[in-house]
Amino acid sequence: MDAGLLAPGRAGSRAEAATGDTAFLRAMLDAQAALTRVQAALGLAPGEAARAVGAACDAARPDARDLALRARDGGNPVIPLVAALTAALPAAYAPYVHRGATSQDILDTAAMLVAVRTLGPVLADLDRTERALARLAAEHRDTVMPGRTLTQHAVPTTFGLKAAGWRSLVLDARDRLRAVRATLPVQLGGAAGTLAAFAAYGKETGHGTDGGTAGETDGGTAGGRPRDAAAALRLPAAFAAELGLVEPALPWHTLRTPVADLATALAFTAAALGKPAADVLTLSRTEIGELSEGAGGGSSAMPHKANPVRATLIAAAARRAPALAATLLGSLTAEDERPAGAWHAEWEPLRDLLRLAGGAARDAAELAEGIRVHADVMRAHLYLTDGLIVSERLSAVLAPLVGRARAQALLTEAARRTRTGSTTLAAVLTAVLADEPALAGLDLGGLTDPTRYTGSAGPLTDRALERR
Repeated sequence: MDAGLLAPGRAGSRAEAATGDTAFLRAMLDAQAALTRVQAALGLAPGEAARAVGAACDAARPDARDLALRARDGGNPVIPLVAALTAALPAAYAPYVHRGATSQDILDTAAMLVAVRTLGPVLADLDRTERALARLAAEHRDTVMPGRTLTQHAVPTTFGLKAAGWRSLVLDARDRLRAVRATLPVQLGGAAGTLAAFAAYGKETGHGTDGGTAGETDGGTAGGRPRDAAAALRLPAAFAAELGLVEPALPWHTLRTPVADLATALAFTAAALGKPAADVLTLSRTEIGELSEGAGGGSSAMPHKANPVRATLIAAAARRAPALAATLLGSLTAEDERPAGAWHAEWEPLRDLLRLAGGAARDAAELAEGIRVHADVMRAHLYLTDGLIVSERLSAVLAPLVGRARAQALLTEAARRTRTGSTTLAAVLTAVLADEPALAGLDLGGLTDPTRYTGSAGPLTDRALERR
């Protein structure tokens, strides 16, 4: 029912498709089928049951809205899904659906599956973005532009260095998402994280791995045989291998590190992409015009406009993501072996974060690939302050010759005259320094040329582009 009408940032993205209700249902069904398969492989269920449950999960096309409404009775969608699967199976195999598991095992595992499946396209879009930014940085290594601090001209920089900085953030986001994706685990613990029911059901059904009699117990397996308990302990690893996820050291029903790590990586990604978006929004203002989007968006009222829509949508995602991550981090404080509300509070923010990061990555790739750099405008803006943009350089040159205090006084007076007059800093300094013999012969034209004061911008850009 959520068609994305109010979410153009994620509408049509691969992340949206990978996180929809259908995708979550498929992940839950995949988890259910995998669980029965690994139980059969470890001798805790018959192979025929695993095949029957797998076929039922493959064929299932549950109605998401119906499940959502029925989920209100138990507080989560796994309960009605299990009921539907059970009803679809022959009586002999129905008991093996969800056997020994708890709803959180399936929903958490499904969430990790959805995350892994979503992060693939997100990482692909980040790769597109960094490649486009690398090209921009190399092409504009020596394109000089005003550096700005606290909204004002500071000293000259280069657009190549700026683009290289954007790329560095994209690579930081990529590395964090890659790292977290490689650690996402299955969830399997049973009712309270002890795996007890898996061993108990093994005894009950006679599908344990030791061939013992029904009376054999070890006193610590909830009625199961020692071999059944050992098989149950191996279930998480087998479950993880079956689904391509990681085996956790412990059931993490209330140990929410995987969700917290994922949340922070996704929020960082959205925020990191927000930096180039913010710069593009500033530099594409009509009064500045140093950048423009390759294909700006239109306006419903003003035909002349070409709005920076990609950057706008990325900026919106960057603003929303931190609050969503905060909700997920807050859920770390979870009582008992299953919390009332903390777990439930995670579901929507996690999906929203996946969608925000996915949509922002898609938009960032399009933005970076289409951005237009107006180098002539950048160069013209270097002279808006009539040379004052290089006052730092002059201070460094004059101080050793006349002392720091005298150099500061001379430059302060020259800056005042330049701002209030209609001449350049070089011209004013020529007059101001006429009575300073120690400063005779200075190449004031060269010293006040902004294009000749970019420091190590070029080598820094080269260094940044060495990162792969």
